Amino acid sequence: MRKETYLKQVMKVANSSPYYRLLGMEVKEIKGGESRIEMPFKQDLTHPYGIAHGGAIASLADSAVAMALIDLAGPEDRITTIEFKINFFASVDKGELEAHAKIIHKGSKTAVGDVGVANDKGKSMAKLVATYTALKEVIKGLPALEREVSLSWS
Repeated sequence: MRKETYLKQVMKVANSSPYYRLLGMEVKEIKGGESRIEMPFKQDLTHPYGIAHGGAIASLADSAVAMALIDLAGPEDRITTIEFKINFFASVDKGELEAHAKIIHKGSKTAVGDVGVANDKGKSMAKLVATYTALKEVIKGLPALEREVSLSWS
């Protein structure tokens, strides 16, 4: 399977996953160690002040790093977050958010991704830096990608 076909299948599986659907996230692009994911403001994701909960925004940004890293990792790799730090610059109470992630370091065991989150007017809302690891062994509980996506490309 070609890498482009593999990445399209990964996007399809991610976009149909329960958590992505819950948040309304949609992977729009994976290419060259970068990704772009959109998420609409949803009243269901607000805290008592009526603004988007930071955890929902952090999920968007963290997911964007994962998608960017999938482009650089092998199809047999199982990537997982080790840690991340996020700064919030403004509250979100309407519109659409877009996370643009770029892998800024990829070593043999870890990778670091940088993410900017902006609103639909282009205003910077948050910044996240995340560290990931890639595991070669299959992790129990991650059957969806194995079922839906062939684990090789040429």
